[in-house]
Amino acid sequence: MEKEKNRISDVIRERNTTIRNENYNQYVKQVTPTFSTVKNCVKAYVIGGLICVIGQGLTNYFFDRSGDMELSKSYTTIALVFLSILFTGLGLYQKLAKYGGAGTLVPITGFANSVAAPAVEYKKEGQVFGIGCKVFTIAGPVILYGLFSSWLLGLIYYLLKQF
Repeated sequence: MEKEKNRISDVIRERNTTIRNENYNQYVKQVTPTFSTVKNCVKAYVIGGLICVIGQGLTNYFFDRSGDMELSKSYTTIALVFLSILFTGLGLYQKLAKYGGAGTLVPITGFANSVAAPAVEYKKEGQVFGIGCKVFTIAGPVILYGLFSSWLLGLIYYLLKQF
């Protein structure tokens, strides 16, 4: 009799667990957003392309003003970094990134955003402990590993040139 009660309670427990798992899986399907990969790729392509077109337009503008291509490229870089930081501070870059996804990771604007975003987020903690400490939380490792890898590649290049 006792074994039969245990077996019945095990069957009921297993059935309840199965029902709970099915309900949970249905809930997950309901709340999980669905994405179209093709649509996201097109958005990223358009937004990234738009940023690049703006950069090329700035380069052409600065070249028409100065006549020096190297100087124009420098001014374009400065202008793109400034615009990226300005849009981050105004909260527009995050909206653009939400829409355009990976298209906003165009190197110079994405990097400027990654430096400015923590500073904006932590400004309420003060100038030193907020902005000063958090400004390089994302960009710091990029700078560190970028410098280290360029040094390592330079060393390898130097050693290969010696032989």
